[in-house]
Amino acid sequence: MKPQRLIILVLAGLALTFLVWRLLAPQFQAAPTFSGYIEGETLYLSAATAGEVSAIGVRRGLRVAAGAGLFLIEPDQQRAQGQQAAAELEAARAQASDARLGQRPAEIAILEADRDAAEAAAREARIALNRAEQLVRRGIYARVRLDEARAAYESAASRLDAARRRIEVATLGQRQEQVRAADARVAQARARLSETGARLQNLSPIAPTAGRIEDVFFQRGEWAPANQPVVALIPDDRIFVRFFVPETAVAAYRPGQRVRFRCDGCPDRLAATISYVSPRPEFTPPVIYSRESRDRLVFMVEARPDDGAALVPGLPVDVYPIGIRP
Repeated sequence: MKPQRLIILVLAGLALTFLVWRLLAPQFQAAPTFSGYIEGETLYLSAATAGEVSAIGVRRGLRVAAGAGLFLIEPDQQRAQGQQAAAELEAARAQASDARLGQRPAEIAILEADRDAAEAAAREARIALNRAEQLVRRGIYARVRLDEARAAYESAASRLDAARRRIEVATLGQRQEQVRAADARVAQARARLSETGARLQNLSPIAPTAGRIEDVFFQRGEWAPANQPVVALIPDDRIFVRFFVPETAVAAYRPGQRVRFRCDGCPDRLAATISYVSPRPEFTPPVIYSRESRDRLVFMVEARPDDGAALVPGLPVDVYPIGIRP
């Protein structure tokens, strides 16, 4: 065989092989994907009151359940304030009860004794008045003696009426304004007790939901300022997939749609629900920069995975476009 013919056959074979490869290669290529990563929103948990950290119940990287205790700020000062508030509430309640009951029994007894004395004096003055009236009619007493006896009786009767009214007022209790003021002091003391109780509970925060401890900023024995984060928690329900869609395809993505994605070491057939589509384009972020995606305008899309507990924030992911089955 001539060398020229051999070369022609070789070239023809290579051309045929290339043609077959171009026709069949798309069937064996992996489905196209969008690049992204796992992101998590961190909760920074602190105490509203400064104090010494007396206990730390978690460590960095540990998973915690909802309601688990995280740390404890020394509670002695707040506990003492709570006891003081409870004592103030009891004192206010006693004052309000006393305002409604009126004066004490011993004080009422003194007023009743004064009434009895006034009654006796009124009886004596009445007897003297009757005797004076008889003697005046018989001409033994002058008219002026009758006027004096009548004035003495009226004075005694007035003292008796005043004594009876003092007893009535004493048994009625204090005025309504004073009673309302006592009730207001009770409400104020109750609110103070509730406030100190809430502060005492805030000294030992709990995990609001299940999640992973991202960091612990203070250790036992250290002084933590008020409202300074002590523990950072990434809740499972605040983990999401963030990926970037080219401007030519973003119109197909809307909140509520479902997408599938994959990541290294993750379970199979992962899915998420789109929760946010950015209204503004941006250039491809450096974190997913590649030769194929450089200088392209993309839109950021966030999706909530079905099971955030199985995902690690920062892990790269590949998201399958809508309409393409993995």
